[in-house]
Amino acid sequence: MCGIAGFWTRKAVDDDPVELLLRMGSTLAYRGPDDSGTFYDEPAGLGLCFRRLSIIDLSAEGHQPMSSSSGHFTIIFNGEIYNFEQIREELGPHTWRGHSDTEVMLEAIERWGLEPAVKRFVGMFAFALWDGQQRHLHLVRDRLGIKPLYYGYVDGNFVFASELKAIRGFPGFMASIDRQALTQFMRFAYVPSPHCIYQGFHKLQPGHILTVTSTEGPPTVSSFWSAMQIAQTGLQSRVQAADGEIVEQLHQELLQAVRLRMIADVPLGAFLSGGIDSSLVVALMQAQSPRPVKTFTIGFHEDRYNEAAHARKIAEHLGTEHTDLYLTAQDALNVVPLLPAMYDEPFADSSQIPTHLVSKLARHDVTVALSGDGGDELFGGYTRYLFFQKLWKYLGKVPGPLARSGAKLIRAFAPETIDRFIGATPLLPAGIKRAPGERFHKLAQLLSANDRASTYLHCISHWTDPALVVADNRDPNTVLQSIQYLEWLPETQEVGMLTDLINYLPDDILTKVDRASMAVSLEARVPLLDHRVVEFSLRLPFHCKVRDGQTKWLLRQVLYRYVPPELIDRPKMGFAVPIDLWLRGPLREWAEDLLAPQSLARHGWLNPAPIRKKWEEHVNGRHNWDYQLWNILMFQDWYASTTSPRREVRWRLGSKPHDNENHRGREEPVR
Repeated sequence: MCGIAGFWTRKAVDDDPVELLLRMGSTLAYRGPDDSGTFYDEPAGLGLCFRRLSIIDLSAEGHQPMSSSSGHFTIIFNGEIYNFEQIREELGPHTWRGHSDTEVMLEAIERWGLEPAVKRFVGMFAFALWDGQQRHLHLVRDRLGIKPLYYGYVDGNFVFASELKAIRGFPGFMASIDRQALTQFMRFAYVPSPHCIYQGFHKLQPGHILTVTSTEGPPTVSSFWSAMQIAQTGLQSRVQAADGEIVEQLHQELLQAVRLRMIADVPLGAFLSGGIDSSLVVALMQAQSPRPVKTFTIGFHEDRYNEAAHARKIAEHLGTEHTDLYLTAQDALNVVPLLPAMYDEPFADSSQIPTHLVSKLARHDVTVALSGDGGDELFGGYTRYLFFQKLWKYLGKVPGPLARSGAKLIRAFAPETIDRFIGATPLLPAGIKRAPGERFHKLAQLLSANDRASTYLHCISHWTDPALVVADNRDPNTVLQSIQYLEWLPETQEVGMLTDLINYLPDDILTKVDRASMAVSLEARVPLLDHRVVEFSLRLPFHCKVRDGQTKWLLRQVLYRYVPPELIDRPKMGFAVPIDLWLRGPLREWAEDLLAPQSLARHGWLNPAPIRKKWEEHVNGRHNWDYQLWNILMFQDWYASTTSPRREVRWRLGSKPHDNENHRGREEPVR
């Protein structure tokens, strides 16, 4: 795993080009601490830089930037091509310099062309390819968006990198925040592709190739793989077979996906949370390993967050070499000051904290770790899918005019007015009197969502109306449009699953795993997201995924071949930390500083009033607004870290967090 960056200049820059490349690469050193390299085509003004984390072919023959044997192409490549040995055989006789996947990629592109070669690659990748003969620059990102790639223009010069910090180092970069991206961040806790927090910059979307033929004109972007198109085709050609045959077919697909991702010339292990997905990956690893697989779990002393005991039982059953580490609140809190630089863009999935900690634990013993990410989106694991189905079952029956009239009537009264009225009404149960105004206004939002797409948008939104908090708000509705394109799906739950596969998975889950692992120079691999497994899952009838109320039915059937049901079948917990409690306790002083009215108003991006209201209600224990507040805090801390020297962050651990009956775990439920 590596870090890449580069530029194609329209006019000369003041800095020495090679020195500039070295500086850009140095910002990504943790992504590739083992080696570095640069390439500069002076007549073209094209520069590439590379930082290497050596995984396959540890020799100098794996050094990048790497040119093809003919000199036609030069590449910098972040990722792994797991089937490179097979491709090497298909290419036939050739004088190979080493045994790296990068060299095989170059020869495949030279022989077959860029897109035909990319379609044969099985793996995760983000790479830049310079065609020195045609003077074309190509950027390519893998099908599911496992590896990151940003691009844009600085003063007319095309610049790209694995992370934004390398781009920020390019002379003349202007850190202008994109209000549309900020609005989307407040809604989702991540910035959806193709948007980027900075104006003029973008994320290359998964499964796409970007081509720059001249710095004078805009790039062209084309798709070589689309989950939506695969799903459309799959709907017309559903798998028709008996349950046992389908289970075995998935079993073989997963065995192959895991086996390929166990190829490495460095120590390898796996994350083991004790849930279905990670347990299945570890079981398939151990079944194909001659020695105990190294597995890693972190635990918390608070029972409601701790899955370490379950993970240890599964590790003992499978016979892995298991390491678990129980963390204190301070261990987790020490990560918070690192988050702005680690994620480089506002990012507010709080499971970023334990993901980084388990990566750090694993890195002591291994350089590569397999992860179980992707199972929820492919096989219906999130509880919000069932909630969405039930919600739409009832909302879909309400006539549009009646729903809109009801929503209008509710909004005619402020939440505080409803609170006073219901609070003064005798004989009503105390539960109904708890914040009824907020509940009625949430109902109004749901009544206004008069189609499936708007209803699911509500289910996955942190701030359901980000216009409340972002000044001069402009919402591009990127994800809403994505959901609307899925109206052809017959199952309501499948709308949510495919929406998440296209948006939430690459821009939240995979972003989290990439940044948290690469911050400690650990390569994370995700076998459940082998594109052939994904394509198979998108052809499956829905009852193979969710059956009789049981999620991930098909994955469970495969896992039961290795682990007894009693070790697996329990409520989903998720990778949680008690953010809601910490904000009332040890993180309160830090949060108070960032959420002070003057802090919120200082840069002019946010409206302080609704944020302060939620903060006060949260601190007082009236509501849990941890999701909404964490978004604000992560933006505030990120903005401060990128515009001023890093502040000293202090918090008190002496105060005891308030317990709260409304506390909820963080399994990524309906927000």
